[in-house]
Amino acid sequence: MSRFIPCVAEAQTDRPRLLITTDIGGDPDDMQSLIRLLVYANEFELEGLLASASGTPGELKEAVVRPDLIAQFVRAYGRVEENLKRHDPEYPTSKDLLSIIKAGNPNRGWSHVGKGHDTEASEWIIQKVDEEERPLNIAIWGGQTDVAQALWKVKSQRTKKQYRKFISKIRIYDIADQDGIFERIWAEHPGLFYILNKAPQGQDKRNAVFRGMYLGGEERLTSLEWLKEHIIEEHGPLGALYPQKTWTAPNPHAAMKEGDTPSWFYFLDNGLHSPDHPEYGGWGGRFEKTGSGYYTDAADAYQRDTGPRESVWRWRPDFQHAFAARMDRCVKPPAETNHAPVAVVNGDTGRDIIYLRAKADEKMTLDASASSDPDGDALQYEWIVYPEASGWKGTLDLQVDGPSATFKMPQLKKGEEVHLILKVMDEGVPALTAYRRIVLGQK
Repeated sequence: MSRFIPCVAEAQTDRPRLLITTDIGGDPDDMQSLIRLLVYANEFELEGLLASASGTPGELKEAVVRPDLIAQFVRAYGRVEENLKRHDPEYPTSKDLLSIIKAGNPNRGWSHVGKGHDTEASEWIIQKVDEEERPLNIAIWGGQTDVAQALWKVKSQRTKKQYRKFISKIRIYDIADQDGIFERIWAEHPGLFYILNKAPQGQDKRNAVFRGMYLGGEERLTSLEWLKEHIIEEHGPLGALYPQKTWTAPNPHAAMKEGDTPSWFYFLDNGLHSPDHPEYGGWGGRFEKTGSGYYTDAADAYQRDTGPRESVWRWRPDFQHAFAARMDRCVKPPAETNHAPVAVVNGDTGRDIIYLRAKADEKMTLDASASSDPDGDALQYEWIVYPEASGWKGTLDLQVDGPSATFKMPQLKKGEEVHLILKVMDEGVPALTAYRRIVLGQK
């Protein structure tokens, strides 16, 4: 039998640092994404809620930013804050969240980047990156202009070494290049960790990874009926603010969109993926590295469909059930809500990716029988081979017996890996899932 060889670089002892920019004030899907983020606020160190230019280009008649709208949702969070803290004291106070709301540039585009274009938001980004050595994860829901301004200022005022250190501490996940300045950003700052979530040029824009939040798969889980039952009605003042109508064609429900949610899902530590590896895939989608060095949408084959958005909607039942359970926390005590199980593989109780190395044909057993559920619910187990995550196209002969999976290590070429995903599902209401990823490689 082979022993586990954990990758030290994957260890995460702190919650991920997260800063968002949002074009709130236009399409209401940003409000939807903000509500979901707030009930996950205990999973992050939230460093900034920045209001960028409202709406998509041309959507509104005036150039404005709406930090007041962010504050409205944070105040609603404040009204359920006490109950959320009963579930986890790591939930931040509404006072702390109000203090990180900053206004960006109401104007957008490269003509508004450079000398004289500093904003409260761009200055805040610089301050937050400088504060710690740990990466600052930046989820761009709206425009990139304030991020571009922060990068411009640092590059123009610091030494090359200081500038390189600064950008080395940033991870950017950009939804759709809304301000149309990605190419200029990349040309000015090559080497950034940058995920551009956008449909490939020449393809239908609806094929983008982020649209898997509401297109494809089990779209019933995006319906107004589902939202009213699990999010909006009888779930407190925060849930009551959830917008009930967005433009989601060809999704027939025209209710939940949340096109920006994958940007922070990507940084959520749920045992499924690693922010250092966009090619691995998870709730935030899967991406491949371009020849230029940034990451862009990759396709998954799932069920009978193949495409970029499949890399998100394949997980929709899990993340929608998790959202429903989070909203229950707003109004119910811990004893009356369901909590996710804990996935344990061969005694490893963490969430880090597990790396296994063994010789070809070596027999291996993965045992998840020590997994547990905090509510005492019965558990079900599923072992999934995820070929797109590593590019390996072979067949793994898995012998599954409930929580255990046995197989022989396949013959792999140099650099090839096999990705196995363990799903541990409880039988609570709503049913919740925990994950572990095991990456197999040749010894």
